[in-house]
Amino acid sequence: GILQHPDGTVLKQLQPPPRGPREQEFYNKVYDPDCCDSILLELRKYLPKYFGVWSPPTAPNDTYLKLEDVTRKFNKPCIMDVKIGQKSYDPYASVEKIQQQVSKYPLMEEIGFLVLGMRVYQVSSDSYETQNQHYGRSLTKETVKDGISKFFHSGYCLRKDVIAASIQKIEKILEWFEGQTQLNFYASSLLFVYEGLCQATTVRLSDVTLVEKRGVPKGLLSGGDVLECNNNIHVINSTENGKIEASVSKGLSKFYALHKKSCSKRHHSQLSLKVENLEQDNVWKSSTCIAQEHLNGNVLPQLEKVFYHMPAETKESANVEVRMIDFAHVFPSNAKDEGYIYGLKNLITVLRNILDN
Repeated sequence: GILQHPDGTVLKQLQPPPRGPREQEFYNKVYDPDCCDSILLELRKYLPKYFGVWSPPTAPNDTYLKLEDVTRKFNKPCIMDVKIGQKSYDPYASVEKIQQQVSKYPLMEEIGFLVLGMRVYQVSSDSYETQNQHYGRSLTKETVKDGISKFFHSGYCLRKDVIAASIQKIEKILEWFEGQTQLNFYASSLLFVYEGLCQATTVRLSDVTLVEKRGVPKGLLSGGDVLECNNNIHVINSTENGKIEASVSKGLSKFYALHKKSCSKRHHSQLSLKVENLEQDNVWKSSTCIAQEHLNGNVLPQLEKVFYHMPAETKESANVEVRMIDFAHVFPSNAKDEGYIYGLKNLITVLRNILDN
C-alpha cells in the first residue's frame, strides 16, 4: 500500500523487477531536470509530482517512490481509482498473464475502463462508504453508469459540479494523448479526488429562490409574483422582469456538512434567507428553523434544486483533482495509444450521461 512520509509526501514501494524499475525509469524520464521534450513537460501536469526515491534507514534495500499526496489539501477527500484502456496487460505479457487479466474483467475491451475502488464521504452519516475492486468488476454495460455515479453522490445529492469539473480534466488528458505518439500505457489508472465537505456560498438565481413559509402571505405578491406551497417551504416564481438574489448564510453549509453533530445534540439548523427584488427595491427578510424531523421530507430536495441544479456559471468551481497514476507498464511507441484514448472517450461519455440524466 501507500505510506505517508512525515514531510507530507506519499511513499509507494517499488515493485519487483521488471515492473518497479520500469515505473522508476518512467518518473525519472518525465521529471528529468534537463528534460526539454514538450510532450513530457506537458505530461507533468497530469501526474503526481515526483521527488525521487527514498529508503528507510532501518531497511536501506527497500526502495520507495516519493510522490505528491494528491489528497492532502482536502478535508474529506472522496477518492476513486479507475484503470484506463482496452487491455490491462502489456505487449510482452505471457499467454497465461493475458488469460488471467481478461478473465478478471472480460468487458474491459468493450468498456475501456475498470473501477478499481472508491471511497466516498457521506454527509448524512459523517462517514466513508468504500467499494473495492469486486464492486467494479461486477459492473456491466447496463449498470456501469449507475455504478460510477455512486462516487459522485454525497448521500443527499448528486455532485454535478464535481462531475462537470472531472469531465473537463479528463478532456485535457485526452488532448495530450491525441497529440503524442511516443508512449503507450497499460494497466495505468486515473485517480479522482474531490472535496466531500461541500461549502455553500452566495447564490444568484434568475427564477427561483426560497422564502420562509410563514413570512409571506399566501396568494399574489407585489409585482405579480405567485407564491406556491410545497409542504415545508415555499417557492417564488419571479415576474418576467424581476431579478431575485438569495444570500445564504453559513448556517446552510452547516446544514449540509455538519448536521450530524446538531442532530445528536437535538439542535435545529438555522437557515437565514434574504430575498430582494432589485427591480422594485422591495426587500423580503425572513429566517427559518428547519427541524431535524424534516431532513427526510421536502426540505432537502428543494435545497438540492438550488445548489446542484443552478446554472453552471453561478457555481463555485469544484475542488477536483484527476491525475494519472501507476506506470509499471509504460512502453515506447511510434503510434497513438488507441486503447487508452478509447477508454478516456468512453469514460467521458458515461460521465456526460450521468450529468445529463
